[in-house]
Parts: sequence; C-alpha cells; structure tokens
Amino acid sequence: MFSYMKQGSAFYKSVVSLAIPMVLQNMVTASLGLLDTFMVGLLGEAPMAAVTMANTPVMIVMLMTFGLQSGGSVLMSQFYGKEDYDSINRVLGIGFYAASFVTLLFGSILFFFPNQFMGLFGNDPTVVALSAKYARIVAFSFFFDCITSVYVAAHRSMANPKPGLYIFVSSMVINTFLNWVFIFGKLGAPALGVEGAALATLIARISELVMTLFHIFTNKKFKVKPALVFRPGGEMIRRYVRYSVPVVLNETIYGLGVSLYPTIMGHLAGSQAILAAYGISGNIERMCTVAVFGVSGATSIIIGRSVGAGMERQKILDIGKTLDTLAVMLGLGFGLFFIGVTYGFFAPVLYPLFGLSAEATKIATMMLVVTFATLGIRAFNSTNVVGVIRGGGDVKTASLIDLSPMWLIAIPVTAVAGLVLHQSIFVVYLCIQLENLFKFFFGLARLRSGKWIKDVTQG
Repeated sequence: MFSYMKQGSAFYKSVVSLAIPMVLQNMVTASLGLLDTFMVGLLGEAPMAAVTMANTPVMIVMLMTFGLQSGGSVLMSQFYGKEDYDSINRVLGIGFYAASFVTLLFGSILFFFPNQFMGLFGNDPTVVALSAKYARIVAFSFFFDCITSVYVAAHRSMANPKPGLYIFVSSMVINTFLNWVFIFGKLGAPALGVEGAALATLIARISELVMTLFHIFTNKKFKVKPALVFRPGGEMIRRYVRYSVPVVLNETIYGLGVSLYPTIMGHLAGSQAILAAYGISGNIERMCTVAVFGVSGATSIIIGRSVGAGMERQKILDIGKTLDTLAVMLGLGFGLFFIGVTYGFFAPVLYPLFGLSAEATKIATMMLVVTFATLGIRAFNSTNVVGVIRGGGDVKTASLIDLSPMWLIAIPVTAVAGLVLHQSIFVVYLCIQLENLFKFFFGLARLRSGKWIKDVTQG
C-alpha cells in the first residue's frame, strides 16, 4: 500500500538537507515572535490585542508577497532543473518589481490612513487607536522585507535555503533586542510601548535589506545579473503573469479570508480577550509546527526540480505521494505531542507569564487543542497544495483547492455562527476548521489524478 515510500536513503537525505534550514529559520523566527508577544503582553491585554489587530491586515500583504515568491519559485525551480540561470535572473527581477509595487502601495495606506484602515478590523476604540499607532510606524517596513524575501525565495528554488536562515534569523535577533530597548526604555532610550515594538520592526527590516545586499555582492554560487534583473523581457513577463498571477491572487484572496477570521472575532462579545488569546496561540502554533511545514517548502523545490529535469511522470507522482504521507505522519505525531504540552505546560506555566485573564487563558488553550488535533490534515493540505500541486506547475487547480473551501464554506458558516447566531468562540473556531476538512478531500483527488504535473518552462 505504501510501496511508493521506497525512495531510497539519498532521497530522504535530500529532503532533510532542504527542510532543516527552513525549519531552523522558522523555529527561531517563531520563538522570537513569541518573545516579542511576551514583551508586548507585559504592557497589558489591550496592547497585545492591538498588535494582533494590526497584524491582521499585515498578514494580507505578507501573503501577497509570499504569492509573488511562490509563483516565481514555480518557474525558478523548474528552470533550475534545466540549469537555466539567466531565466532565473529574469524571474527574480520581475519578482522585485511586483513585490515593491504591492508593499509600497500597502505601506502608503497604513502611513496616511492608519486610523480609518485599522477601524475596519475591530470595534474597541482603545485597541483600534493603539493598533493605528503601531501600523503607521511599520508601514514601509514591508518594502524592505519584500526585497529580501524575493531574493531568498530564488535561492530556495535552487535548493539553497541557507541564505534565508542566516538573514532572517539575524534580523529577528535584532528585532527582539530592539523591542527590549524601545518598548521598556532600556539603554537610555525612551519607553515607547507599542510604538517601540513597531520602531524595532522597522529598523530590523532595514538591517535585513542591508544583509541581503551584502549577500548579493559577495555570493559566488549564483550571480545576480543586473542587466537581466532590471530588464527581464516581455516573454518572461508574460510567462510570469501566466503562472505567478494565479498564485498571487490565490495568496491575496486567501489572506483576505484569513483576516476575516480575527475580524469576526473582533466583533464578538469579549473581543479583547479573544484577540489576545488568538495572538498568543498563533505564535505558539507557529513555533510548534515548524518541522511539519518545513516539509512543504522542501516539497516545492523537489517537485519543481524533478519536473524541470524531465523526470518520468510516475516517478514524480510517487515522490508527491511520499512527501504528502511524510507530512501527515509528522502532523499526527507532533499534534498529539503538543496537545499534551498544552495542558501540561502552556496553560499552567506559559500563559500566566503573559498576564492573560482567566477567560483569555481558557480561549487560548481551546484554540491550541483544536489546532493541534487537526495538524495532520493541515500538514497534508500545505504540502499537497503548495508543495506538490503548485510546485508541479498546476497553479490554477492549486488555487481552486486552496480558496473554495474557505470562501464557499468556512467563512460563511463562521460569520453566521459568530455574527448572526452569536455562538461561543469555541463553536466559531470549530467552524473555521471546515476549510481544512474540505480542502483535504479536494486535494487528495487531484493528487491521485496526476494531472498536476506540468512543465511551465515550455512556452
């Protein structure tokens, strides 16, 4: 039944070598993100809720940037399989142009209209006012971050995830240190509270870009060619639009959908406690699931490279099944383990450090238990949709599978449960999980068909 898992030790070593730098990067980033949340949480539940609210629209633009990276990676990983580095330079240039436009537009909205924009995401005046102050300072940090992200994605597509590990981990260490300085007024700096957290983020993103530029000029494995980057050519632009725009639209629309979940929560009774719990549980979740979702990043590279190199279709299909199965196994194992950790450590030991109210503690515990209980399905969905189907070149179907369960099922049901029927946060949070359940069945059917294997480098 699982004969396709017999891929040989060299294959699994390749998966591990690609996944480990991504896992380490995400683990450090998530850990420092939790530490940042802890530092903001020391200011009180309202500041924590404000940062959570401010990060809701931020998630949209970050997912758009991820879409640009991911769409470009579909092309770059297959060009890498053909050893066509000039084409990779052209795709990299288009990614820079597109990501810069998106982040500068979003940054302008946050900078010039922070109060009006943040007022769309909650109804607590205190929380909205604090989140607006935070958003205005971090507004243009996303431009600096997007340049780094697109560049790092290119190296990941060429089976070299280490630059991302070094750059992003260094940036997050700087961010955390400056949070300590500016939030609490250490080393002679003024105590700026929430605005200090935003300032630390902005400075860290600028330092991130400096490190990226240094790597561009000193790296010898992949030479960036300015003539190709700045003038990618009409043919490559058309190809990028064909295969990347669906991914960008996917991530943008998905980001809008994801932002609606906390927006719905922000309009429930007791929204301050709910948003604080949502912010903390989200950081803990990211820290605990990095190993599971590291497989997804490695899968996209392996599948894209295999398709670009012209590997036999059945072999590619077996590789896809193998990596999906590996993701499920990791998801189930880690999910069960962290349910125990939630009750044994997070709830009784960690949450009190954040100064959460009893109600927020109860909600955060519930959110984590539900999240970890469904981790096996979520791991399959991420690896299958982003890694296998999208990495194989079937970007339109991947988008359909990714978006339909959210917008046609989960969001309407969640909105009705929370805003019309006024159900408890437990029922509302369960309704959100319908997205993953339906996505699992749609994705499994497409995986088995093998129709997702498409060479996107041909015309």
